[in-house]
Amino acid sequence: MKRPKLKKASKRMTCHKRYKIQKKVREHHRKLRKEAKKRGHKKSRKDLGVPNSAPFKEALLREAELRKQRLEELKQQQKLDRQKEQEKKRKLDTNSAVEPSNVEPVKEEFGQCNTKNKAKAGKQNPKKLYCQELKKVIEASDVVLEVLDARDPLGCRCPQVEEAIVQGGQKKLVLVLNKSDLVPKENLENWLNYLKKELPTVVFKASTNLKDKRKITKIKRKAAPFKREVCIGKEGLWKLLRGFREMLGKAIQVGVIGFPNVGKSSIINSLKQERICNVGVSMGLTRSMQVVPLDKQITIIDGPSFIVSPLNSPTALALRSPASIEVLKPVEAASAILSQADARQVVLKFTVPDFKNSLEFFTLLAQRRGLHQKGGGPNVEGAAKLLWSEWTGGSLGYYCHPPASWTLSPHFNESTVADMMWGFNLEELGKNNAHSIQAIRGPRLANSILFQSSGLTNGIIEEKDIPEELPKHKDKKQETEDYEDTDADQESVDEEASAKSSGVSPARETWEVLPEESQADVQSARCYVLDGMTEEEDDAYDFSIDYV
Repeated sequence: MKRPKLKKASKRMTCHKRYKIQKKVREHHRKLRKEAKKRGHKKSRKDLGVPNSAPFKEALLREAELRKQRLEELKQQQKLDRQKEQEKKRKLDTNSAVEPSNVEPVKEEFGQCNTKNKAKAGKQNPKKLYCQELKKVIEASDVVLEVLDARDPLGCRCPQVEEAIVQGGQKKLVLVLNKSDLVPKENLENWLNYLKKELPTVVFKASTNLKDKRKITKIKRKAAPFKREVCIGKEGLWKLLRGFREMLGKAIQVGVIGFPNVGKSSIINSLKQERICNVGVSMGLTRSMQVVPLDKQITIIDGPSFIVSPLNSPTALALRSPASIEVLKPVEAASAILSQADARQVVLKFTVPDFKNSLEFFTLLAQRRGLHQKGGGPNVEGAAKLLWSEWTGGSLGYYCHPPASWTLSPHFNESTVADMMWGFNLEELGKNNAHSIQAIRGPRLANSILFQSSGLTNGIIEEKDIPEELPKHKDKKQETEDYEDTDADQESVDEEASAKSSGVSPARETWEVLPEESQADVQSARCYVLDGMTEEEDDAYDFSIDYV
């Protein structure tokens, strides 16, 4: 058998080929020089400075030095301002962190670890901070915009928050149907006719590709406008707010509230025509109250999202809770969403064969999208996360039918509905909504997925209603620390005595106590020891014994 070549292929080439390459390179450089010469680009000449024969040379040099010093001072001041802004942002992020960090603190000497754990335990629950910020937004606002996802408007309404707004006094509540370009026009009109019987409703489509004017960017030529760049419904909302402000005769503050990922910050950016508020695919980016002046008379306030009650259905938790994919298993969260969707339209949308259950669908989707685990098997969990992210994102088109018969919400009555309608020009709002629906290019019914809404989603607005959740990893750390503080010799004696009385070996007990990862490590170590023993036994062969 011929042995394979172990040496790498040589990079040597013939002289003819090398000279040919060098010639081509020379020709290419010559061509570049000619083009540069045609464009007229010349090398920057060195600044010769002020000539000696020039009058007032010393005064000119002094002015130049002063100008240079001013520029340096301005740069230093700008640098300090940037550092202060970054420190403020860091403080806000640390104070309003969504979840406690999962990084385990390293054990330090003189009991520093215990003090850190006590400080972390004393920190306030971030959900309670969200409730406080949400209450501030509602209290400071004259008009409250509740943003709804047009794909499931009923599931984006929170009765607890609406009731708090009604009880807050002379405050107006307006519904904004955002992401209206992701539902068919017929369905959008049906939802508008259903919702406007109760509250003033605005059809809206936020622009998602706004640029941050604070960042200086060089634009060579105007690019073609994207599909989602155009904002629809902005004029109708502006006229509604301006009309209410003129009727009151004073400056007003407008609060924007809603569940996660419905497009609250995108609406503010669209009204301001500038990317002021942070937006993104991930849920719960807005963590604190942010005041944005639209003009001299109207100020808009952005706030954090509603906190979903854990008593809701699994579908509502999967769609409206930012941590649903972490608290629930991804397969369970995606299965809850899939169970409410039309199976035939899901098959057509994701181009997969017919499926019997959700697990089979995730397997087919993983094979279709090329999601594989080590070994070539389909990554079912990755496919479930993909479906969840697309369903909660802003690209997948699905729709829900409004209820067949209209009934007034339990937290409203006829007098509150009349109070909410008073002060707004509803005729002009209806004309603007009709114009917005005509301008929107929504998908067809055949290309969208029919979804069964789970109804109103309950939320938490009171801090006392938030359940206290203690992280499990901290309890484990405290147990291990207490375990290490005791005497090791005394523990071994106790373990032997308990093993004799119970009839179970101490090794078996420790095996049951250990977590799965440590058990795997112990198994690998045990296999290594057995392999070493077999090697030693093979080496120790006694030739004097006759093995039969």
